[in-house]
Amino acid sequence: MQLRYRYRLYPDEAQRRVLAQAFGNARVVYNDAVRARRDAYKSGEKFPVGAVLQKRLITDAKHTDERGWLGKCSNIVLQQAIRDCDTAYKNFVDSLKGKRVGRRVGAPRFKSKRDRRQSIRLHTGGFSIRNNGKLRLARIGDVKVAWSRNLPSDPSSVTVIKTADDRYFASFVVEVGDETMPPVVDEHGQEHDLALDLGLSAFAVDQHGNTIDNPRFLRRAERKLKRAQRELSRTQRGSNNRAKARHRLARQHAKVADTRTDWLHQATTSIVRENQTIVLEDLAVSGLARTRLAKSVHDASWGTFRRLLSEKAARYGRELVIIDRWLPTSRTCSSCGRIDGPKSLDVRTWECPCGTTHDRDHNAAKNNLAAGRAERQNACGPDIRPHTGADGDETGSSGTPRGDAAPRAA
Repeated sequence: MQLRYRYRLYPDEAQRRVLAQAFGNARVVYNDAVRARRDAYKSGEKFPVGAVLQKRLITDAKHTDERGWLGKCSNIVLQQAIRDCDTAYKNFVDSLKGKRVGRRVGAPRFKSKRDRRQSIRLHTGGFSIRNNGKLRLARIGDVKVAWSRNLPSDPSSVTVIKTADDRYFASFVVEVGDETMPPVVDEHGQEHDLALDLGLSAFAVDQHGNTIDNPRFLRRAERKLKRAQRELSRTQRGSNNRAKARHRLARQHAKVADTRTDWLHQATTSIVRENQTIVLEDLAVSGLARTRLAKSVHDASWGTFRRLLSEKAARYGRELVIIDRWLPTSRTCSSCGRIDGPKSLDVRTWECPCGTTHDRDHNAAKNNLAAGRAERQNACGPDIRPHTGADGDETGSSGTPRGDAAPRAA
């Protein structure tokens, strides 16, 4: 399994200037490759392969007045830019043909020099880790690295990234071995299962009624972000004060993103270590992010939470079960199985005619667990999924609709 390990870089002023030139050169070569393929498509010609583009856009271009400055940059950086363009077009074509799983990938676009995030990529011939702990980059020099942890193996490539708040990072690709953890069982020898119902008031509720509080990192930092945005809007375009205000705003946004990412990693690692099977609902985050709850949905970052759980479950030998988003888990009584009527978001508890009073999220988590166990038993057998209701239920366990529909009630 391949993983990425990221470390902070501290280049000096001379190295920053060389890196800025490398970022620009890689961007120009990438854009030239995109333009060459667009021209070939318009003229009805066959797409030029990577080897042809490398000769035309790098080797031959260095001997011209227009692109002669490419000779000051490492060939590895420029060649990798064309390989990245090849990968982007391959993903685009595979997505059109249905070979690529996930959301539809669009055609590659030109990169802008105004993008605040810049990056270059080098393979093993373009970098090395020195005995003094510094990272040697081709045509750049030895850069100081903050080694927060050891690399598990020799890296096969490194991506040097400059973020919007002017920080530099080195992202190494390394190969790791089998990291399967021992099974988690209870006192009766049964595998420990955990079902989670994701929400906004509480980030998640499990089948036992335990809750994970929603940290709301963006909401908590909103006041500072608004102040920084106002200061930026009052500055003159092109001035030094505007550059300083933009950096302060980018730094505030980076703090929010870094804090959220750190919390998500800690939460998902704890869940994967303590449970053998994790059951989640298949939320349509992209649809919910187009409703009036968009800011809260983005702040909760359910999609990243699910992605991290999936990656760590595969890494440590755990099982992640995703249940159907159309199951009416918040409307089904976990005691008798009766499906009740629609409920608005402000209804947090309800009573079933069988006499059981349910907390909305706790009841949904119980139904998620039952549906997840049914999915596991149904791996090679007939369809035994829980009943989804005859009335065409369209709400999820949090009371919000799936897909692109808008909320029925506030």
